[in-house]
Amino acid sequence: MHPAVEKLFSCAGRTALITGSSSGIGLSMAEAIGRAGAQVILVARREAQLRENSERLREDGVEAGWITADLSDRDDVARVAEQAVTRFGPVDILVHAAGLNLRPPMDELTTADYDRTMAVNVDAAFLLGQALGPSMAERGWGRIINIASQQSVRAFGNSGAYGISKAAVTGLTRSQSEAWSSRGVCCNAVGPGFVRTPLTEPTFAIPGRSEALAARTQMLRNGELPDFAGVAVWLASNASAYVTGQTVFVDGGFSVA
Repeated sequence: MHPAVEKLFSCAGRTALITGSSSGIGLSMAEAIGRAGAQVILVARREAQLRENSERLREDGVEAGWITADLSDRDDVARVAEQAVTRFGPVDILVHAAGLNLRPPMDELTTADYDRTMAVNVDAAFLLGQALGPSMAERGWGRIINIASQQSVRAFGNSGAYGISKAAVTGLTRSQSEAWSSRGVCCNAVGPGFVRTPLTEPTFAIPGRSEALAARTQMLRNGELPDFAGVAVWLASNASAYVTGQTVFVDGGFSVA
């Protein structure tokens, strides 16, 4: 590879905080950004998985640490931001991949379910951005990557509170971009298609459901976790320096079919 291309996509010297990185898309993005040279901070509730993931990344040559937190708790969110900077230094890249998808029919959705979904999917993204975005802007460089969804733009499969929250994530991303992009902070969202993760296992368990969703894509397959490595590195590096306020759909053409 030409050194100029390697430098373009390098995350060397950066520190990245990735929520929801005990498994799924968050972990896939953390692995990719770490392998591109960044120090990564894994954040999720499950300590055992965070410890295991961090050790595995370090064995792969990635500088990795972790912080446990319940991102539905605002005090925990504030603690994550504070501990990240104290223990690992200024955060340059923020990826909010933590998500909650409760699936009752809309007329059975409780206020408690709605509040919890919004707390994890939207409020935590907002609060972490507020805690870390201004300092990125002061330093003149930063990347914020929020995980949106097909349900940001269309309703299917009991979208309910999840669909509402993911539509809000795209709006939050645009607002963050407007606030900080003139000072070097690119803020974008990634909209996955249907991907096998712990969050989507209940849907995969419905007979015929995964096949039907694959048939709606232009590639005729559902997403896999490695599909998110490239977009993570692109959006976290200098390669995306003039890309901001966007929702990039990584969905095999689902959103345009």
